[in-house]
Amino acid sequence: MVMAYIRRRIPSLNDYCVICDKPHVFAGNMLKPAVCSRELCCWSFQQLGVRADAADDIATEAEVVDLLVCMATCAVKHTARRELIFDPFPVVFDPFDKSKKILDPDRPDFTLVQNLLSSMPSVEQMTQAVDFLSMKEKLDKASPFCYPLLQWIITSNRSHIVQLPEGKHIRSMVTKHQYLLLSAPPEKEELFRKLKKAHGSTFAFHGSSIENWHSILRKGLINASGTKFQVNGAAYGSGIYLSPHAATSFGYSRIYNSVASKQGNRFLNSDNINCIAICEVVNKDIRKNGSIWVQPDPDCVVTRFFCVYTSAVGTATNNNTEDAAFRTEIQTAIDYFQGARQ
Repeated sequence: MVMAYIRRRIPSLNDYCVICDKPHVFAGNMLKPAVCSRELCCWSFQQLGVRADAADDIATEAEVVDLLVCMATCAVKHTARRELIFDPFPVVFDPFDKSKKILDPDRPDFTLVQNLLSSMPSVEQMTQAVDFLSMKEKLDKASPFCYPLLQWIITSNRSHIVQLPEGKHIRSMVTKHQYLLLSAPPEKEELFRKLKKAHGSTFAFHGSSIENWHSILRKGLINASGTKFQVNGAAYGSGIYLSPHAATSFGYSRIYNSVASKQGNRFLNSDNINCIAICEVVNKDIRKNGSIWVQPDPDCVVTRFFCVYTSAVGTATNNNTEDAAFRTEIQTAIDYFQGARQ
């Protein structure tokens, strides 16, 4: 009975809070385990140091942390839509009074978040610290609430983002900022593999402005058609909108407007950020209307790669996932990571 329980629970561990073991409201969507939004769990997570602290992530994946900070900054600065896209909102406790919440989703203070992000030293400056205490001192000097907020930004990300080694880049994407992006939990990947085996799959691009990715990395790609999250029209029906043509998806990927520069942040120094995901899509029920594809079932779409551009996208707009040579580049990158895991 114990073994049967373990075998049933292990594939779905990410659906439950790592502290209280109660189901997440967005269960079934994300790859990484996380704490739920209940006050006691958030307090235990931040004060008792459950899981790795932010220093480990900064030391090993500085560019990824840089990207996460950029996404959060762009989302909270989007005054027209930040109530929707800066979601989830942080839960941060006062390090001097552990019963007091500095940031509370029930009373979201977007201005305070924006001020803390603006005062935070750049990730580049933080990585120059000789040890964790020195890094935390840099953050505490700006504000005692900067480190808890940074910790929340890092650990609330439930997707797995790994920077591609330069020698393994998808060359046709012509950017040095390329990442493996996996957001599906094991059970969704297993379902996807079964659907893929039955119906086959293809690749397609998904473009969305960088301010939207703060939420996407924590909740996954969703069918936003007809919901409050819909930004563009749904002329071809309900579903996740994709395209085999990079040029089409890039049209939806530009940052909404200029953001304030942050010295040392390789992304926020640009006011022309574009980002685009390469997804794998099951052929089942997909509706193809020229360069616009619509997949109504979120279980039939998984992210594979994420590319960011801080200047002109150049010849990347010419890429077509139906081109055999480009598909080979994608598959080569996938095979590299699959081999690394084995």
